[in-house]
Amino acid sequence: MDGFAVIAEPSRRRIVDQLRVGARDVAGLVDTLGLSQSLVSKHLRVLREAGVVTVEVAGRRRVYRLSDEPLPDVLAWVEPYHRRWSQAFDSLADALDADRRQREKP
Repeated sequence: MDGFAVIAEPSRRRIVDQLRVGARDVAGLVDTLGLSQSLVSKHLRVLREAGVVTVEVAGRRRVYRLSDEPLPDVLAWVEPYHRRWSQAFDSLADALDADRRQREKP
């Protein structure tokens, strides 16, 4: 499954958002998201198979965390836009700095 299909599902995006804050077990995700345990487990399986999350067994718990470099196809698609917008913001910052310096001249 490609990265876009993985994050197309809103519940999976919510899980990823929660894991961005820190590692969680299934019970913690169920409580936070208000979804059933079976639905959370289903989405975690999809995320794990896509390489978005990793799982560690800690006793009877399975603790999930974000992978270091998930969704390479999504990142590759977004990167040119990010670069363009960053350049535009840098240009805006330069223009504002130049304007501020011009107004500060005696």
